Formats: sequence, structure tokens, C-alpha cells
Amino acid sequence: MAEALQECTSSYEHFWLVITHLGDPKAAFLLVFPFTYFISKRVGVTVIWVAAISEWLNLVFKWMLFGERPFWWIGENYFSAQVLQFPATCETGPGSPSGHAMVTAAVWWVVMSALRQFLHSKTNNVMIRAVPYVLYAGLLLAVGLSRIFVLAHFPHQVVAGAITGAILGVVLGQRVPEDRPLLFFVKVSFGLMLSALLFHAALMLIGIDLFWSIALAEKWCSRPEWIRLDTTPFSSMVRDGGALLGLGLALSVKPAGAWCPRLAPRALSLAISSMGLYHVHRLPLPVTPQLLFYCLFFTKFVIVPLLVMVLVPGVIHFFTKKKKH
Repeated sequence: MAEALQECTSSYEHFWLVITHLGDPKAAFLLVFPFTYFISKRVGVTVIWVAAISEWLNLVFKWMLFGERPFWWIGENYFSAQVLQFPATCETGPGSPSGHAMVTAAVWWVVMSALRQFLHSKTNNVMIRAVPYVLYAGLLLAVGLSRIFVLAHFPHQVVAGAITGAILGVVLGQRVPEDRPLLFFVKVSFGLMLSALLFHAALMLIGIDLFWSIALAEKWCSRPEWIRLDTTPFSSMVRDGGALLGLGLALSVKPAGAWCPRLAPRALSLAISSMGLYHVHRLPLPVTPQLLFYCLFFTKFVIVPLLVMVLVPGVIHFFTKKKKH
């Protein structure tokens, strides 16, 4: 299927690469979260909560289910296929279920549910109220096909991820801990990371090699520079823990102007937050020693909610209030 998709849609290569980047789990934290937060505080908080929990569960599922990836399966099985690899191809974790499909399905279910509720309150037109479901299905289809196109996943892995993510979106979206104290988020953040490490250690002790996928990725990736440390399973775990701790810190601070009902300050906050997150994401981190990388990677995602929910809105509120006086 990947070979046919690349052959038939080669002129849409740029489109598929953009879609696969939009479906990346980190896009939920860096793109979807700030955009939704400045439209609806509750939806924004729900997005980052659902993204972190669903990505963590995806990590656990991958360690349990393993799952080959097409770009190394082709090489290992000496399967002759005229296919190309891309920078987004060389993921280092196991392939089942698809993390892109799973996190996208979970996060965008929250977004589309909020849109559906808004449309329901504004119109009785059934066709208009069905728009969020059509957009949701189209997005999942596009993300799934993009992952197959870049040889990162087999079709069944994408389908499994999308179904699991949609279920998680429904379940997790109903219970949002926006009123919980900071201690709750500290416990959840470090609890998720510690439990993943213990689960990893237990599997290694019983003789299951969880580094097998990294070795295969390094062996069959066509360009060594496409192997990145931020695609490893531990990076996913650290990102989720950092984002949840940052969310707890941001919710506990609550400075003046942290969420303003007026449109202009929110639009300005969104623009500045997006620029800030872009530079935070682009900030290069040392890859050795790896412990230092993971500590800095954790810190980077602690900063994300603080920047969006506290720092930028607080500064804008300070200067607009000063100007009024």
C-alpha cells in the first residue's frame, strides 16, 4: 500500500509531510494547545491533559505489542519495493499502535466535540452540526495515509491507533483536572514517568529487549542524521511528564490577566505564545550525556504551559493595564 501511495501521489509529497508533522504528538502541545486555550480555557486544558495521557498509554501499548515499521521491515525481509524514506520516516520506537493516529484522534476529538457543542447552540441545521464529524474523519484519514506514505506505519497500526485514540478522547475528555491542586499534577507527572520506567525495567528483567527497535531503525534508516533522540520512547515519557507538571504549575499560579475574556488580548497572547513556543521547540539540546538531554527535554515541556497560560498573558495584562492608567 505504501508503494502504491508513493507512486500515485508523489506530486503531493509536501502535503503528506506537512500532515504527518501536524499529526505528531508534540504538535498537540505546541500547536493545538495554545490555539484552543485562547479560545476556551477548559478546552485548552483538556487538550494538554488528553495529549499527555494518551501519548503515555501509547508508549505502554508499544512496549507490550511491539510492532514492526515498514522502513525496517522491508530491509529485514529482503522485500523489494520502490519506496522512498523521509526525515519523518526514521522513528525509533515500536510501531503498534500508531502514536500519531492515537494522539491525534484523542486530542482532536476534544476539539471537534467543543466545536459541535458550539454549533449545536447556534443552529438547528443538521448538516452544519455534522461538519465537526466530517472534519474529524478527514483529519484522521489524512494523518493515517501520511504515516503510511512515509513508511512509518502499516495500515492496521494506524487503524488501531485511531480507534484507541478516539475512545481515549471520549473517556478522558469527560474528566478534566482543571481544579486540582499542584500536588495532584506532581504526583501524576512523576507517577507516570516512574511507572513507565518500572515497567520498562520489569520487561528487561524477564528477558524482553526493548531496545530492539532502536537498533533496527539505526540499521535501515537511509540517512543517519534522521535518527533523532527526541523520537525515542523515553522522550515521549519525559514530554508527557513535563507537560503535566507545567500544567499544574500554571493552574496553581493564576496571575492577573492569565485568561482574559476580551478578544484582542487573547489574539495577541496567541501570536506571541506561538512565536515563543517555536523558539522553545527549536532550541538545540545536547544529546550526550543522554540523561542531560532528557532532563532538559523535560524542562522544555514544563515551560510550554507556563509560557502559554502564565508568562505571556501576564506580561500583556501588565502592559495594557499600565497603558490604561
